Amino acid sequence: MRFLLSLPSRLLLALIRGYRFWLSPWIGQQCRFVPSCSQYTAEAIERHGAAAGSYLGARRLLRCHPWCEGGHDPVPDDWRNRPTKPAAPSRH
Repeated sequence: MRFLLSLPSRLLLALIRGYRFWLSPWIGQQCRFVPSCSQYTAEAIERHGAAAGSYLGARRLLRCHPWCEGGHDPVPDDWRNRPTKPAAPSRH
């Protein structure tokens, strides 16, 4: 599937691989989520493209802080993943 990825997607994935190879061993396993934030972002880019995958990765990184419980958080099938609006009350 990687041969079908756009140039921006391949560049972003190369940056993520570089981070995981060079910086991640020094920083250590700090991520509160499964999969890790870098794995999540790479999968999001592969599944949804450079723009949407980067958006999902940035959104995940913003949730990764000391006051977040973390846990299992897979890449959503629909990158928009917007909450649905409640139904309007009926006037019967």
